[in-house]
Amino acid sequence: MNVSGLQFQNYRNLSDNCISDFQKINVIYGNNAQGKTNLLEALWLFCGGHSFRSSKDNEFIKFGEKFARLKASFHSQNRDQEAELIYSPSRKEVLINGVKKTSSSALIGRYNAVIFSPEDLTLVKRGPSARRRFIDSAICREKIQNAAIISKYNQTLNQRNALLKDIYKNSSLKATLGIWDDTLCTLGAMLIERRLTYIEKLMEYAGDYHLGISDNREELRIKYRSTCSAETGDSREDIFNKLKNATEESVKDDISTGFTNVGPHRDDLDIIINDKKARVFSSQGQQRSAVLSLKLSEARVLSALTSENPIILLDDVLSELDRSRQDFLLNKISEYQVFITCCDFSVNELLKDGRKIYVENGVVS
Repeated sequence: MNVSGLQFQNYRNLSDNCISDFQKINVIYGNNAQGKTNLLEALWLFCGGHSFRSSKDNEFIKFGEKFARLKASFHSQNRDQEAELIYSPSRKEVLINGVKKTSSSALIGRYNAVIFSPEDLTLVKRGPSARRRFIDSAICREKIQNAAIISKYNQTLNQRNALLKDIYKNSSLKATLGIWDDTLCTLGAMLIERRLTYIEKLMEYAGDYHLGISDNREELRIKYRSTCSAETGDSREDIFNKLKNATEESVKDDISTGFTNVGPHRDDLDIIINDKKARVFSSQGQQRSAVLSLKLSEARVLSALTSENPIILLDDVLSELDRSRQDFLLNKISEYQVFITCCDFSVNELLKDGRKIYVENGVVS
């Protein structure tokens, strides 16, 4: 796919504008805290999910204004398309090609992007929740149904946790726990199955990417670490049974803690370099190489799924990488439409052609 234009009104600190004629390579430059990442975020929001900065929708609205509007023109699915997002304090409106939709998830499959940010480069050494977000964000952009499964699972989990707290005070309520357990394990098995399937797809490319960036010195693997011992090759029924058994065995601890201790919300990814856990044994450079391999693989999986290349968004990530990793990354994304933010213009040494976009105090020129 290819983005040809972006219009924004009352959006964060950006002055109202309409940018057109995006090129294959688009460098968004300027000093810190001027609005470069806001512009990149606007391009990301059309993926159908939330901001990569964990922002709430009402934070998109410029201070003192009643709404914010974003409009993107793009070519996807062999035709020119338009999408519009309108944010107000109480709701969000989504229009695709002039037709109102009930949710921005309707954009999934039409508009695809992969984001690299400095925060992503710390994925290996951060806690399990960051790695779960990485995999869940990817599978949500793979299929609309996956986002619905995650939403329903989290709702059921919250209800079960609330019941656990009540059981601690009133033990007679324990008899009702099984009602939530069946639903939670059914949804949990579906989510784990999808995660395992996606990791298999990711590893079709990630190993080769990592061999390339490490000059054939390092082997990268990813292993899903499940609290119910689910593993690649298990059927959904197998996973359900494992999850159900583990949940039943954990009931006493669950009631004691007031929290569900087993399930996909507690699972993790082991990122392994040369048969050692990268989080413990790898250098910062090795960890960043692993993340680059995973993110590049994410783009390849999306390309294979949709038969179109997603756009690539690089949020000040080049400054966090040494020259060899910069060269490797830019070489591997040359087939994609790319939007790069940077604080200085040294990126010109690496990118000779393309569109230069300057941002100063919210003004885009």
